[in-house]
Amino acid sequence: METLNEIKFSMPSLSVNEGAARAVVSSFLIQADPTVEELSDIRTAVSEAVTNAVVHAYRGTKGSIELTVRLLKDREIYIRVKDKGCGIADVEKAMEPLFTTAPEEERSGLGFSVMESFMDKLRVKSVPGKGTTVVMRKRLKKHGD
Repeated sequence: METLNEIKFSMPSLSVNEGAARAVVSSFLIQADPTVEELSDIRTAVSEAVTNAVVHAYRGTKGSIELTVRLLKDREIYIRVKDKGCGIADVEKAMEPLFTTAPEEERSGLGFSVMESFMDKLRVKSVPGKGTTVVMRKRLKKHGD
């Protein structure tokens, strides 16, 4: 996995930062010349991952969300969203469509499903009490494909 370029940043777990995360990722990825559809898919997946951290990881308290974006060889995009929140006891269950830990907030429970549908690969690692790391990958089309 050869990294051609990388950006890392950290933000407080505030919902207003979801838009900032999308904007930073979009600005960084422009250098890879993605299609409008690819960029939209990636922005949506990033938004879902950051929203999950804001809503579920810190449960109304403040914490930090770290975002890493890498441009890899062969037009592959690597994105990691990491928090140090409450963690997920059962990742497999949490990844089931419609499962939510916040039904009182009228959450749909589709965050991981959305990420999975817009990216080529999704990996979630979590330790209760220590936090969650979401890693997503997507290979951009070659021009002319």
